[in-house]
Amino acid sequence: MDNPEEWRQQAWAHLTKLRQECPLVQCITNFVSMDLMANVLLSAGASPAMVHSIDEIPEFTPKVHALCINVGTLTPDWLPAMKVAAETANKERKPWVLDPVAAGASSFRLKACLELLGMKPSVVRGNGSEILALVKGSVDPNSKGVDSRHESIDVVEAAKSLAQLSGSVVAVSGAVDVVTDGQQAVGIRNGVAMLQKITATGCSVSALVAAFVAIDPLHLVEATASALSLFGVASEIGMDMAKGPASLRMHLIDSLYGLDQGTVFNRVKITKL
Repeated sequence: MDNPEEWRQQAWAHLTKLRQECPLVQCITNFVSMDLMANVLLSAGASPAMVHSIDEIPEFTPKVHALCINVGTLTPDWLPAMKVAAETANKERKPWVLDPVAAGASSFRLKACLELLGMKPSVVRGNGSEILALVKGSVDPNSKGVDSRHESIDVVEAAKSLAQLSGSVVAVSGAVDVVTDGQQAVGIRNGVAMLQKITATGCSVSALVAAFVAIDPLHLVEATASALSLFGVASEIGMDMAKGPASLRMHLIDSLYGLDQGTVFNRVKITKL
């Protein structure tokens, strides 16, 4: 799609379908993000399931519509469950999203992220530094953990390379969110800087991406771009009412729940790069 108006129509169509179908999204995620991630999914119209026990996964994961794996508070005990869930999702042909949180922060974390990347996620969503760590396959000695040292727009070529190597759609969060399948790339110019002051907003948008690819698994770039843009629009509306990070968190959830067609058509900003 070349026309911004078409992207707005697509975003509204995705949100409408999400609300109608209420996809079940399994989230194997970190302790910090569970609450906000679940509330973002609920407010958008999806159904969250925070199921991470390896004993439940073989029976439960086949029932879900999408899976989101987030390595934020990674431990050796959780990694096998993540791998079994990814294997199950692939076997059942369910889309899944990998969020490689702080991938370059330690050897253990990087190795785990690369192993999960090798299991063919539908979408990989991270910040610029996380995407670069996966491309280079090396620990960053200057890593600031979950904080990115690289602007999304500066790693477009790296994101394209990762998409080509992995076969996954790659989404890079930043001042301009970037989504690429290795060939085309689109930019999303929605969002507010204060999201960086609220923990787990990145994790939550990864879960939202999972929900959107659940309802349109054949158009991963478009579904991912819609999720990122609508989350950004909700943050912009929330920022108009917020006094700081805590109130933005509340208004973000309310605004996502209340998105209507007029707002989506007026505010979604998705263009080809």
